[in-house]
Amino acid sequence: MSSFNSDEEEIIDKLLLENALEVVGIDKSNGEFLYAFTPKIKEVMPELYKDHLDFVNSEIMVLWEKGYLNVDFLADDPEVTVTDKAFIQKELDKLSKQELWSLEEIKRLLKRREV
Repeated sequence: MSSFNSDEEEIIDKLLLENALEVVGIDKSNGEFLYAFTPKIKEVMPELYKDHLDFVNSEIMVLWEKGYLNVDFLADDPEVTVTDKAFIQKELDKLSKQELWSLEEIKRLLKRREV
């Protein structure tokens, strides 16, 4: 059963069809799809893109403050890397579900860039 209402499902379908959203996995706790925005979201829904960017930046700051990420603030294009702490299960267990999801998404994106 989906946790989205019909309006949300309609938006998700639109974004998927316009390649502004992609399925990146399945939530193990409830079997629902996990989604991530593609760069196309900036064109398709600029306001949603801005809101998402603000949220991502705040999540990065929280994870940096807790020691899971390094951020090179002095670079023209600040670089984000994961710390060793981001791979220690005992430390990961201290994160909220949202923080853990954000960290895993950052790891996934960084791994994709390496390929």
